[in-house]
Amino acid sequence: MKKYMSDLIVTANTPLNNQYFLLKLTSKETLPAMLPGQFVEVLIDDCSNVFLRRPLSVHFVDKTSNELWLLVQRIGKGTEKMSTWQAGQLVNVLYPLGNSFSVPEKQSSVLLIGGGVGVAPLLLLGDYLKNKAIVPVFLLGARSKSDLLMLEEFAKYGTVYTTTEDGTYGEKGFVTQHSILQQKFDKIYTCGPTPMMKAVAAYSLKNNISCEASLENTMACGIGVCLCCVQDTTDGHRCVCTDGPVFNIKDLKWQI
Repeated sequence: MKKYMSDLIVTANTPLNNQYFLLKLTSKETLPAMLPGQFVEVLIDDCSNVFLRRPLSVHFVDKTSNELWLLVQRIGKGTEKMSTWQAGQLVNVLYPLGNSFSVPEKQSSVLLIGGGVGVAPLLLLGDYLKNKAIVPVFLLGARSKSDLLMLEEFAKYGTVYTTTEDGTYGEKGFVTQHSILQQKFDKIYTCGPTPMMKAVAAYSLKNNISCEASLENTMACGIGVCLCCVQDTTDGHRCVCTDGPVFNIKDLKWQI
């Protein structure tokens, strides 16, 4: 898939809570096709000690408004700077990067499991699945109710279940403890903290369910040059930014 380096225009920057915000970008030209699971690399100018682009999952592509949505967690100087960007500002973006989730060719029962900012790539995946006449089930986990993000958007594409560690919303506990897992699914997709994804992978393997995971390794360049994101797989060491970020869990040498 062709890659682009473009100056995109901020159309909105909306705080979701004290840690997350939703950044919307547009272009004077029609945005290129982007697939669920792919990511972008964003350049952050005028920020001391921030030299590398920031990798962010494609959260959603609104074709009607020609907007790219990015769900961002404020965790350092780079993302803190991004949280101050205002409508009309130009942002240099390298995109789309990486591979994508595989979408079933026939109607299937699918479960999308996300935790924290790892829910980001699952919204576009939900849109793609619905367009294939596959209505997904979302299982989204967070520490507390205030950390659950964009639930009304996810509900547009499937049924949403939640867990919170403190029990303030949905079922109390971790996503792998949710009662929905008593149902049988044909396919599971997951993205989030590595311990969560490893637990989801263990559940999938135990129950003989096909599962794909979107890894969140540090991807400094996005094009396989810096080797920051190398992952050990059954096929040797692979660059997550070019060979991933989506992997079948059977290809990952996780100790689960």
